[in-house]
Amino acid sequence: MVTATKKKTNRKDDILRALAVMLEGKPGQRITTAKLAAEVGVSEAALYRHFPSKARMFEGLIEYIENTIFTQINLIKDQQKQTFTRVEHLLHFLLGFAEQNPGITRILTGDALLGENERLQVRVEHIFSKLESQIKQILREKPMLDGDKLSADEAVIANLLLAYVEGRLNQFVRSQFKQKPTQSFKAQWAFLYNQLKQS
Repeated sequence: MVTATKKKTNRKDDILRALAVMLEGKPGQRITTAKLAAEVGVSEAALYRHFPSKARMFEGLIEYIENTIFTQINLIKDQQKQTFTRVEHLLHFLLGFAEQNPGITRILTGDALLGENERLQVRVEHIFSKLESQIKQILREKPMLDGDKLSADEAVIANLLLAYVEGRLNQFVRSQFKQKPTQSFKAQWAFLYNQLKQS
């Protein structure tokens, strides 16, 4: 019984891993269940025994993205006790995560979801909405951590910082994964940091 459950879980993971790898192909390319089944080495019927639809497979990857991102953000908040250091680590983590997972970045930019179930886009929008709230919260906690408040609106700054990340992710996908998200981060963060200090 335990072995059968473990095998089933592993097969589900295999399918999700194969989907993520296939998404690393040419941006804009649509993945069919027939191609995915061939990649995993099972029949299409076997795929549907683990996931009732392709949308549910994408949802499995979106859940992985969400869990990974927000677990890491909580770690950053626990380990870093200065506002701008938290922001720097958070931005760098998001860009690095995208760089290491090109297929998953296609989900985050919506490129891989074109023509798929509409609810998948809603799930991704929810991730970005939560991310923006997290950045806003970090900025709002500045008086407690650093003893002084930002003079600019935290919501405006959080939106700008997230737009920077989204822009880097879109460039990565648009360049067919040639333009790395972390490229020039040090110099770009130095600029952002100077702006944040003055705000």
